[in-house]
Amino acid sequence: MTPIVVLTGFMGSGKSTVGQALSRTLDVDFTDTDSELERQTGRAIAEIFADDGEQAFRTLELATVRDVLASSSGIVSLGGGSVTVPEIRAALAGHHVVYLEISAADGFARVAGTDRPLLAADDPADRYAELLDARRDIYRSVATHTVDANDAVDNLVTTIINALPDAGGQAATTGEQA
Repeated sequence: MTPIVVLTGFMGSGKSTVGQALSRTLDVDFTDTDSELERQTGRAIAEIFADDGEQAFRTLELATVRDVLASSSGIVSLGGGSVTVPEIRAALAGHHVVYLEISAADGFARVAGTDRPLLAADDPADRYAELLDARRDIYRSVATHTVDANDAVDNLVTTIINALPDAGGQAATTGEQA
């Protein structure tokens, strides 16, 4: 099995929202790898980060992502930091990966006040911008297509579906082919 679409992007880019909308439109399953990791471990991501550290979390994340990519035939949403793991980037080869690109200001506005372990800092907005800037090129490097995450969800769904190889789609009109 192979997922129809794998969504990537930074926290707050809308991966879960767009993924669920895509799954409803295409009438396929939706899997959020963060939720799947929490289900498998019986622990919240914030708890894993706090108790075991980021490296331990990334190891669990790698196993979860590999499992989901091998078993899903629907829509998959990756955690925002998944692409920082070289083995996950390698596992994405050959998949239709869509990068939901968002600006630091817009993305932070969506996650402000939430429990995000990587934003535990004196200035969470600056931390968000730093992390996004450090990861932007990595997201682009794994993406088959890049789309503007600020577009309306219905428009994003249409753009992504039209860009699917089986639909004969070309690069998304709101993005670029990577």
